[in-house]
Amino acid sequence: MDKIALTVENLTKVYLKNRGKEISEKALNNLSFQVKQGEIFGLLGPNGAGKTTFLSILGGTVIKTEGKVNVWGFDLDKNPRQVRASIGIVPQEVNLDAFFSPKSLLELQAGLYGVPKKKRITEAILNMVSLSKQANSYSRSLSGGMKRRLLIAKAMVHQPPILVLDEPTAGVDVELRKNLWDNVKELNKQGVTIILTTHYLSEAQKMCDRIAIINKGNLVALDTTEKLLEKIQTKKATFKVKSFNGKKDFNVNGAKFFINSDNSIAVSYDKKSSNFSDILNHLRENGVEIQDISTDDGDLEDVFVQLTND
Repeated sequence: MDKIALTVENLTKVYLKNRGKEISEKALNNLSFQVKQGEIFGLLGPNGAGKTTFLSILGGTVIKTEGKVNVWGFDLDKNPRQVRASIGIVPQEVNLDAFFSPKSLLELQAGLYGVPKKKRITEAILNMVSLSKQANSYSRSLSGGMKRRLLIAKAMVHQPPILVLDEPTAGVDVELRKNLWDNVKELNKQGVTIILTTHYLSEAQKMCDRIAIINKGNLVALDTTEKLLEKIQTKKATFKVKSFNGKKDFNVNGAKFFINSDNSIAVSYDKKSSNFSDILNHLRENGVEIQDISTDDGDLEDVFVQLTND
């Protein structure tokens, strides 16, 4: 039986406007889900969906209105300090003291968490995030990718079993992004449960075991990445063809044809109402000689748009 790292039950947050008078805004609406121990869990949603509010409740900077949150067996209301100790949050913004070295920053952070000097693992953490060589350099001299890795290191000083990454690769170039994900995968292999928010949906598709999508404070999807992709109803295909009369009209139920050129035809079709073999046969029956076929089964971005477009 899977152990549960995080349980959220009917979590609701209402922001009162006009000093608590009649007007209010519900940022989270009866949000319920669980995160399994040892998984990489994606929390996705458009701007304003409620992700930041949720992470702020976990971090203790926002007070929930209703519902329950249990982290690593600790209730947020009854054991707030234990909950904080069970989570390491890596913020989206780079907030480092420019004149501290990575080593001194980690030592300071460990002290703030009350970690005794004998139990600190500063050197091990620096090695884990590939910053051992820069241990005594000023933080201001670090590259953008190094600063992101240092934020992860700061969140790990108290050895939390759960690491929350809020847009960790925002503004990071492709090579450094890959290095960052390699670090995250290594932490996960060592048993750390990862909760990830990102606007790079291709990253979530590659990294996450399961994904929750929220929109306007509501949970609109929660499943494995594979099963979420199965929700895509529209498929696309492009046919490279021998030159033909581009004015020809094609008609297959549930399919739309687009003539790109005399040598290319694209089709978009609904999986429920159309069969690919019927489309193929229809083109051949109409004298189209097909030379090559490329297909597009869609990706997580298609699922995201489908579920969050009102």
